[in-house]
Formats: sequence, C-alpha cells, structure tokens
Amino acid sequence: MDIVLHVCDDFFLDKLWATLVPIPAFATANHNASIIAPIATSAWPREYMPRQTISLIAITLIGIHVFYFLFAGLSYWFIFNHEMMKHPRFLKEQVKLEIQTSLRSFPGMTLLTLPWFLAEVMGYSRLYDGVDTYGYLYLFASIPLYLLFTDYCIYWIHRWLHLPFLYKFIHKPHHKWLVPTPFASHAFHPMDGYLQSLPYHFFIFIFPLHRMLYLVLFVFVNFWTVLIHDSDMITGHPLENIINGPAHHTLHHLYFTVNYGQYFTWADRYGGSYRQPESHLDPLLEVPSDARDKKRQ
Repeated sequence: MDIVLHVCDDFFLDKLWATLVPIPAFATANHNASIIAPIATSAWPREYMPRQTISLIAITLIGIHVFYFLFAGLSYWFIFNHEMMKHPRFLKEQVKLEIQTSLRSFPGMTLLTLPWFLAEVMGYSRLYDGVDTYGYLYLFASIPLYLLFTDYCIYWIHRWLHLPFLYKFIHKPHHKWLVPTPFASHAFHPMDGYLQSLPYHFFIFIFPLHRMLYLVLFVFVNFWTVLIHDSDMITGHPLENIINGPAHHTLHHLYFTVNYGQYFTWADRYGGSYRQPESHLDPLLEVPSDARDKKRQ
C-alpha cells in the first residue's frame, strides 16, 4: 500500500492536500527578489499521520469498489453460468443482495485493515525494494512461501469461523449464498472479511517480501477470491487434487464443512475436511432440465 500511496501523492494527492490544507511558501524569482511567486504546498506533509490515514481510507475504498465491480462484473458476465440463477436455492434478487452486502462491508473492512496499512506505510513491515537485498532465489521462493503460509492460516481461520458461536454472528452472512455468483466474493460480514485477510498482513511483518511482488500478490489474492465464487463445477482437470479451485469452493458453499482452503487442497486433506469435486455433485443438475438442455445446445 505504501507504493500506491506514494504514486497517488505524486500524481494528485500533493496538489489536493495543498488545496485542502494550504500553507504559502515563496520562492524568489530573481537575485534581487523583486518578483515573488507563490508556490502552493500543504500544511500536512506526506509523513503526517492524519493525512496518511485519510488518504489510505480514500484510496482503499475507491480501489476496492473499482476492483469489485470490474473483476466481479467481468467474471459474472463472461464466466459465471447464468443458468445457475434458476437453481432452487438461488435467492430472489440474489445478485442485488450480494452487491448490497459487499458495499455495506467495504467501509468496515477498510477501517479494520487501516492500522496494518499505516504500519506498512510507516516502515514497520519487512517489505524491501532492491532485488539484490535477498537475491533472485529468495524472490522466487517467497511466492510459494507466501501462498502456503497464507493458505494454511486461512484454512484454520475459516474453519474456526464455522464454530457455532462464531458462525452465527460472523460467517453466516457469507453462507447465505448457497449458489454464489462472483459478486458474492466480497459479500462478508466486515469482521469476517477482516479476519480472513489477516494472514496477508501477518506475512510481511514476519518474512521479507519485495514491495512490488507484495502488491502483485495482494491483487492476485482478491482476483482469486472472485474466481472461486463462480459456482463452476468443472471436474477432472490435472490439478484438481492440488488446487482448491471454483469446484471445491462451490462444494464448500453447498455443504458448509468441507474445503476450507483458499488455494490448495493439502490443508483440507490433513485436516480431514477435503471433499473431492465429482460430476454428480454439480449443482447444475438441480437446475430444471430445460435450462440444462439449453446449456448443451
């Protein structure tokens, strides 16, 4: 997030803050100081925490809204099988409800995440810039390390969220969508979304990670979250036993206590919660036959 904030400061936030909270600074136009031109600057410098706080809130809220409607929208229109909307357990006006839930959750998730972003911007994380700091070997090794670490942590957080006393108040709203669309990807209770994001923030305070790589992985994480909520049950692909994809997560929404993982199946296998996607479990089979016949044509 510090990269994003720095870029935004360069392109428009410096000018915006100079307008909102100005302080006059003057430069001499010639050696006789006979001509003086005002240069607008802000009374709140870049490192001033109230400015950083407000800027981060604004950037995060704008960014998540743009990302959500862009990528969930593309997935909904070009990947999601719209015949699934005829499923008996697809709610009336479900897409509208998914979007409304997401929009209500974004401000709460942003405020809960804000301390982590501030700590990152203030330099308390282990993010680094130069590739030569740790070398190319570590740079490439940090990618599976990041995915495995966050996947295992999310497995347990997700599983704990299914404990009755947590599920009822925090995680149940997300399982309202038994047959989700990509717009359900961020339709969480704010605390639910925050808790499942914690491993991504923990990682950079425990392990070194290249700053640009972290930004790429953070975007990928959100993209993957959209992807696995398309109710797809394509089975039989070569990585099915390794990658926790859309088919696995579809079963999680249908059966609740299986396939808690985010990217991989290994934690579910060791935790005894793995369920193999099989063609006879496809929720499309519960769609009225005329809709299935239409899909085949």
